[in-house]
Amino acid sequence: MTAPSREAAAALDAADPLAGFRARFEVPDGVIYLDGNSLGMLPTAAAARAHQVIHEEWGRDLIRAWNAHGWIDLPAAVGAKIATLIGAAPDEVVAADSTSVNLFKLLAAAVRLRPGRPTILSEADNFPTDSYVAEGLCDLLDGRVALRLVAADELEDALDDQVALLSLTHVDYRSGRMHDMAALTAAAHAAGALVLWDLSHSAGAVALDLAACEADFAVGCGYKYLNGGPGAPAYLYVARRLQDGLRQPLTGWMGHAAPFDFAARYRPAEGIARALCGTPPVVALAMLEASLEVILEAGMAAIRAKSLALSDLFMTLVEETCGGLGLTPISPTAHERRGSQVAYRHAHGYAAMQALIARGVIGDFRRPDVMRFGFAPLYLRHTEVWDAVAALRAVLADEEWRHVDAAAAGPVI
Repeated sequence: MTAPSREAAAALDAADPLAGFRARFEVPDGVIYLDGNSLGMLPTAAAARAHQVIHEEWGRDLIRAWNAHGWIDLPAAVGAKIATLIGAAPDEVVAADSTSVNLFKLLAAAVRLRPGRPTILSEADNFPTDSYVAEGLCDLLDGRVALRLVAADELEDALDDQVALLSLTHVDYRSGRMHDMAALTAAAHAAGALVLWDLSHSAGAVALDLAACEADFAVGCGYKYLNGGPGAPAYLYVARRLQDGLRQPLTGWMGHAAPFDFAARYRPAEGIARALCGTPPVVALAMLEASLEVILEAGMAAIRAKSLALSDLFMTLVEETCGGLGLTPISPTAHERRGSQVAYRHAHGYAAMQALIARGVIGDFRRPDVMRFGFAPLYLRHTEVWDAVAALRAVLADEEWRHVDAAAAGPVI
């Protein structure tokens, strides 16, 4: 196979139906950004919306803005937009809190819905915070429920009459490997268990259909492919058929049936609103909503098609031009098994990534030796992928990583 030329990549850019969306983002000069799977770029509309909320709504209308500008409805309004992206009904999703907090709510609610089943099942390589939160819940329940971790290929065999909930991340944060959501959900249901999916590494880059998969619960963050900004609000999904029985443990006032009655005792709201807890973060939700509108305009089918084209191009170029330079691919090649990132092991992965970043190509690293590259289709070009692999080859061939002080890593890597 002959590696595609840069001219071929430029031709793909010229024919790209999403090319115009790049102008909707604040793209820094001299940067090729392959880390949208960790933090998405800033949409210009999100910055403008934040200015509007701060200066025109808060600054002018003060507390009146809760009613005048619909601030109080933002969790549901933003949730409805996310629902469109993940294949859910508008009244099955709310935007609130962080992914970890939402995960705790739904883990607790799920085990209550399956009394007598003492196991939460997950995979050993699940995103660590998901396991930490499950461990914390198990500890709080004094061992009445336990977390069981198995290898990914052992999940179906581990589903038995002791499992209350199967909790999984849809796209693996290291390798980009994607679970078969429909198959695993069906297997869990056949065993009498519920399923909770973490969509943080898939929503906004991978076409999802929670309804068709008959998913029970889901959570996800707003700051990766949804481009909501650092620490953006997260979201949670509860299938409508489970909402009336949902008893989540963080029974704050926003989940009350009548928050402004200030009743002495808690009474859960109807439907998905009972999954709320505290006061909505208005500025952050407004920014996330503005970003979601850009994604919805582009459409998930076009986004997924370009995601696969970009990652296919990257993998082909690496295979053809970086052979013998110490890279070991760990991401699936099959489209139905891969999210919107690819990853490689390298013995000097951290230092090599830092050398690459010094060249203006921003990917990231996960211990112990994984170099990750994410592909956000709305602002990434095919020619940038070509240039990124050329830079990667230079870094590895010239051993530029030798000049990086790997011991000087900051707290965020």
